[in-house]
Amino acid sequence: HPNLVIDALTKGADGVLICGCHIGDCHYQEGNLKTQNRAEAIRLILEDFGIETERFRLEWVSAAEGPRFAQVVGEFTEQVMNLGPSPNKM
Repeated sequence: HPNLVIDALTKGADGVLICGCHIGDCHYQEGNLKTQNRAEAIRLILEDFGIETERFRLEWVSAAEGPRFAQVVGEFTEQVMNLGPSPNKM
Protein backbone atom coordinates (compact mmCIF):
# COMPACT_ATOMS: atom_id res chain seq x y z
CA HIS A 1 0.00 0.00 0.00
CA PRO A 2 1.33 3.48 -0.80
CA ASN A 3 1.01 4.52 2.84
CA LEU A 4 3.70 2.01 3.82
CA VAL A 5 6.18 3.55 1.38
CA ILE A 6 5.32 7.14 2.29
CA ASP A 7 5.44 6.34 6.00
CA ALA A 8 8.86 4.70 5.68
CA LEU A 9 10.35 7.59 3.73
CA THR A 10 8.83 10.34 5.88
CA LYS A 11 10.13 8.60 9.00
CA GLY A 12 13.70 8.46 7.75
CA ALA A 13 14.21 5.42 5.54
CA ASP A 14 16.92 6.21 3.01
CA GLY A 15 15.07 4.35 0.26
CA VAL A 16 12.32 1.85 -0.51
CA LEU A 17 12.64 -0.87 -3.15
CA ILE A 18 9.61 -2.91 -4.17
CA CYS A 19 10.11 -6.00 -6.31
CA GLY A 20 7.26 -7.86 -7.94
CA CYS A 21 6.46 -10.47 -10.53
CA HIS A 22 6.81 -9.61 -14.18
CA ILE A 23 3.68 -8.21 -15.81
CA GLY A 24 1.48 -11.09 -16.96
CA ASP A 25 3.29 -13.55 -14.70
CA CYS A 26 1.77 -12.81 -11.30
CA HIS A 27 0.17 -15.49 -9.13
CA TYR A 28 -2.21 -12.79 -7.90
CA GLN A 29 -3.24 -12.11 -11.52
CA GLU A 30 -3.46 -8.32 -11.43
CA GLY A 31 -1.48 -7.55 -8.31
CA ASN A 32 1.49 -6.21 -10.21
CA LEU A 33 -0.73 -3.99 -12.36
CA LYS A 34 -2.22 -2.45 -9.20
CA THR A 35 1.29 -2.00 -7.87
CA GLN A 36 2.39 -0.27 -11.07
CA ASN A 37 -0.49 2.19 -10.81
CA ARG A 38 0.21 2.78 -7.14
CA ALA A 39 3.89 3.39 -7.87
CA GLU A 40 2.95 6.27 -10.14
CA ALA A 41 0.82 7.74 -7.34
CA ILE A 42 3.65 7.22 -4.84
CA ARG A 43 6.04 9.23 -7.02
CA LEU A 44 3.55 12.11 -7.19
CA ILE A 45 3.06 12.04 -3.41
CA LEU A 46 6.82 12.02 -2.85
CA GLU A 47 7.16 15.10 -5.04
CA ASP A 48 4.42 16.80 -2.99
CA PHE A 49 6.33 15.95 0.21
CA GLY A 50 9.61 17.21 -1.23
CA ILE A 51 11.22 13.76 -1.11
CA GLU A 52 13.45 12.72 -4.01
CA THR A 53 11.59 10.21 -6.18
CA GLU A 54 14.94 8.41 -6.66
CA ARG A 55 14.53 7.11 -3.10
CA PHE A 56 11.74 4.85 -4.38
CA ARG A 57 12.01 2.12 -7.00
CA LEU A 58 9.70 -0.53 -8.39
CA GLU A 59 11.29 -3.39 -10.29
CA TRP A 60 9.94 -6.58 -11.84
CA VAL A 61 12.06 -9.58 -10.85
CA SER A 62 10.93 -13.20 -10.67
CA ALA A 63 11.96 -15.58 -7.91
CA ALA A 64 14.06 -17.46 -10.49
CA GLU A 65 16.19 -14.39 -11.25
CA GLY A 66 18.64 -14.40 -8.35
CA PRO A 67 21.48 -12.65 -10.21
CA ARG A 68 19.10 -9.99 -11.54
CA PHE A 69 17.69 -9.42 -8.05
CA ALA A 70 21.22 -8.96 -6.70
CA GLN A 71 21.97 -6.50 -9.52
CA VAL A 72 18.81 -4.46 -8.83
CA VAL A 73 19.52 -4.32 -5.09
CA GLY A 74 23.12 -3.30 -5.74
CA GLU A 75 22.12 -0.57 -8.19
CA PHE A 76 19.45 0.80 -5.87
CA THR A 77 21.76 0.73 -2.88
CA GLU A 78 24.38 2.69 -4.82
CA GLN A 79 21.76 5.18 -6.01
CA VAL A 80 20.49 5.78 -2.47
CA MET A 81 24.03 6.07 -1.11
CA ASN A 82 24.74 8.75 -3.71
CA LEU A 83 21.67 10.66 -2.53
CA GLY A 84 22.98 10.53 1.02
CA PRO A 85 21.05 9.96 4.23
CA SER A 86 17.41 10.83 4.32
CA PRO A 87 16.73 14.40 5.38
CA ASN A 88 13.89 12.94 7.46
CA LYS A 89 16.16 10.93 9.80
CA MET A 90 14.90 11.17 13.36
